[in-house]
Amino acid sequence: MAPPPRKPFPLRLDPALHAALERVAAADFRSVNAEVEVLLREALGRRGIKVGQSETPRRGRPRKESEESE
Repeated sequence: MAPPPRKPFPLRLDPALHAALERVAAADFRSVNAEVEVLLREALGRRGIKVGQSETPRRGRPRKESEESE
């Protein structure tokens, strides 16, 4: 089953902000795009806005059963 389509979104960033995002993303082993998505989800969560998850994980290995129950 193919993952749900992603919505492209052009974003203009200050070069210093982009450099900081690159550093944080590299430390977390993510792409800059994935890091921006994580940060946006965290910020929305702090505001009490719930964001649904995709039905299936897009990448990576499947979760172990012990990780799913935590």
